[in-house]
Amino acid sequence: MKILLINPPSENELLGNNPSIIEEERGYNPPLGILYIAGYLERHTDFHVEVLDTQAEEIGYDRLGSIIRSKLPDVVGITTMTFTLIDVIKVVDLVKSVCPHTRVVLGGPHVHIYPEETITLPGVDFLVLGEGEISFKELAENIDNKTRLKSIPGLVFQENGRVINTGSRPLNDDLDSLPFPARHLTPIQKYRSLMAKRTPITTMFTSRGCPYRCTFCDRPHLGKSFRARSALNVVDEMEACVKLGIREFLIYDDTFTIDRQRVIDVCNEITRRRLNIGWDIRARVNNIDRELLKKLKEANCERIHYGVESGNPEILRILNKGITVDRVRTTFKETKDAGISVLAYFMIGCPKETRKEIMETITFARELKPDFAHITIFTPFPATEIYKTGLKDGIIKYDFWKEFARNPKKGFQPPCWQEHFTREEIQELLVYAYKSFYTRPSYILKRLTHIRSPGEFIRMARAGLKVFGMRS
Repeated sequence: MKILLINPPSENELLGNNPSIIEEERGYNPPLGILYIAGYLERHTDFHVEVLDTQAEEIGYDRLGSIIRSKLPDVVGITTMTFTLIDVIKVVDLVKSVCPHTRVVLGGPHVHIYPEETITLPGVDFLVLGEGEISFKELAENIDNKTRLKSIPGLVFQENGRVINTGSRPLNDDLDSLPFPARHLTPIQKYRSLMAKRTPITTMFTSRGCPYRCTFCDRPHLGKSFRARSALNVVDEMEACVKLGIREFLIYDDTFTIDRQRVIDVCNEITRRRLNIGWDIRARVNNIDRELLKKLKEANCERIHYGVESGNPEILRILNKGITVDRVRTTFKETKDAGISVLAYFMIGCPKETRKEIMETITFARELKPDFAHITIFTPFPATEIYKTGLKDGIIKYDFWKEFARNPKKGFQPPCWQEHFTREEIQELLVYAYKSFYTRPSYILKRLTHIRSPGEFIRMARAGLKVFGMRS
């Protein structure tokens, strides 16, 4: 059996309510979801597996059809997120037009949230729900036996016009048993990030699940059970990546520092093996301290991403962040004192937020002086507690995400939270927030003194010019 796993183009990706600069300079990351599935299939089957990352390869629809036709796959699997749904549908249509008998399988967060809406889209044959490694393998092995498929958890398909949903597969607690993502099937040298100091980069997950319940996040719906890989397994993957020429790692765990001892063990193992790498993590300000920061620095962790979201205590309470502005100040100072760069995330236009609270957040961002600030307009995502509350309270007039899932149309733009602001007003505030942070002479001078290569200078300069030219 020939299986082709596709990361679809992003030509029609929804940018939400944010300016395109936020997405345009992000670079390319490997599509870990389908790479985990590819790795699992390579280890446990004799199938011929290929991965096509159309984004990193810069393959447009004008070339994609002929590439798919040349490969004649029996099964095509496509990563599916709500924001990429238009492109996913275009790829499905393309597959069916050039290879009518190829089975199309979709997986990813969108299909988990909207299974019935997705399986009824034209050309879609199967869905894989949740963590898909085992379910995809068993689907491929039994794809012509729908009686057998009904007993495999984690699948959705149609039979005689009726939707069959086999239910969720129990979460895998033994993450060390999974093969590493099949990065060798991708164009490794093309992966880069504006934040990274080295290329090529890769992303990594050292855990799955998140125990926290922020009201703006869809993770609780997708499975909050926290499960972590062992430190040895994590560093084994890093070492395998180094052999592929990868020099920098972006750890994409929701919160890397949940298990303190595991963090220490990972750092000790990186140091013991003398890996010449850079890496960064995502953490909460309230589960990190000076000792942990010292360990991270010794292991050459170069950046920490912190979700601050707001500079106002009441907005933090509404978002259920479980942090205080004082703790944010303390952690930022300790991180910078440890010699680790800081990237801070903020949102404006949150529920109950007025201009006063937004200005507090903008002022707070400048006060904290992170190395980078990522500021976005709050968008109520599907399946989040805030989205459900907005529907119940009438702030959100109708279930626009479900309607989009049923009838995806190009040009759709999700509404922002229009409690106190119009879209135009909140976009003006976002432009002001970016310019007030990034155009300060002190910030520009600091960034110039930290540039380490001509390539880094070009990337920073291009992003900087776009900030200067931002319009609401």
